Amino acid sequence: MGFFDFFSNRKNKDSLVKGLERTREGVFSKIARLITGKSRIDDDMLDELEEILISADVGVETTIKIIGRIQQRVSQEKGLQADDLNRLLREEIAALLANQGNTQGFDLPSDQKPYVIMVVGVNGVGKTTTIGKLAHQLKSQGKQVVLGAADTFRAAAIDQLKIWGERVGVRVVHQQMGADPASVAFDTLKSALATQADVVIIDTAGRLHNKVGLMNELSKIRNVMQKVVPGAPHEVLLVLDASTGQNAIEQARQFTAATEVNALALTKLDGTAKGGVVIGISDQFKVPVKYVGVGEKMEHLQPFDRIAFVEALFSQPEA
Repeated sequence: MGFFDFFSNRKNKDSLVKGLERTREGVFSKIARLITGKSRIDDDMLDELEEILISADVGVETTIKIIGRIQQRVSQEKGLQADDLNRLLREEIAALLANQGNTQGFDLPSDQKPYVIMVVGVNGVGKTTTIGKLAHQLKSQGKQVVLGAADTFRAAAIDQLKIWGERVGVRVVHQQMGADPASVAFDTLKSALATQADVVIIDTAGRLHNKVGLMNELSKIRNVMQKVVPGAPHEVLLVLDASTGQNAIEQARQFTAATEVNALALTKLDGTAKGGVVIGISDQFKVPVKYVGVGEKMEHLQPFDRIAFVEALFSQPEA
């Protein structure tokens, strides 16, 4: 690790710790009160822990799984005290997140140009902002990036992506409002091939119409792109707003049913006490979280590091 990598990683961890502050306080202040004056972990304590986790939007299914594992360990490991509850919870959350591996963002293969990322998600989750910040990160790594404004349902969506393109300094391929999204994707990939771009990021319509309509539209975009770049899109990134809690889980359910989502980005973690949704979504859908948003600045979109996430979630506030 180089000198600047060290400080960049430390800065990311500090931002993550700060971004998870509301979730950490909402969950662990309650756990601290829960174990105060208690000597051992009993069923009543685990019932209350279950309520705490569900209130943090970890999700019922995942919460039951965590509580079950803790119950099993309490019955097997002699001498556990109430003070061990935080450690047990930390270890079980880490184990759940370990199932998806420590992905830390997109790993762009050197033999695939352009690498095509199709971004999906409903309006208001921070989809276009995530695209802009991701383009900034990739450009900072020396990649030539092209954006495709295939959300032609709203003129504002096209304008917003163009603004981000100007801000970051990357090219945006677009047509007029109401144009065929697949046509925009086709033009974007053709342009990227002609200019030997490294990465293409395609924005798509941010509305949850009926599942059949969504599937047909995304399938059409995918099929058209594959005529230009075989195998495209290489990533289908679903952007979810962590602050919506269970709504984010429902959106994940609908989009994973409608298209082949293989990556997630969770935005707005800094503005919510519902950061537990990251754990629930990772566990339920078995789709890796690649990025998390913990603030407004460009660098606040971070490659998801499950180890750093768990450390930040359980970090003790400085005295």
